[in-house]
Amino acid sequence: MATIDKYMAQYDHEHTNGWNKVLHGVGIPIIIVGLLLAVFTHWKIGLGLFVGGWVLLLAGHRIEGNKPAFFQGVIYFLIGPIWVAKELKDFVTGKAHGDGAGTTQPR
Repeated sequence: MATIDKYMAQYDHEHTNGWNKVLHGVGIPIIIVGLLLAVFTHWKIGLGLFVGGWVLLLAGHRIEGNKPAFFQGVIYFLIGPIWVAKELKDFVTGKAHGDGAGTTQPR
């Protein structure tokens, strides 16, 4: 059985384009809010947000040139929101992939 680290590494590997990352960073939270609204309160608004979020995700994958990760397994429906949270944390704390954060770089 794969670990969450393996799933996150695979998700990272398939989401390298900056625009795809931005579209996922916006689209995934919109999907989650849309689901919550659709189930608990305003279903029409929720449905609109849900569909709009998916349009953003699919546009990102079109730009990146690959298929959404959930085609590899439904676990990626859970990995996506975790990945967005990690990317946001890395952005806020100034960490980036392969930037050597926490180490001193020679000048």
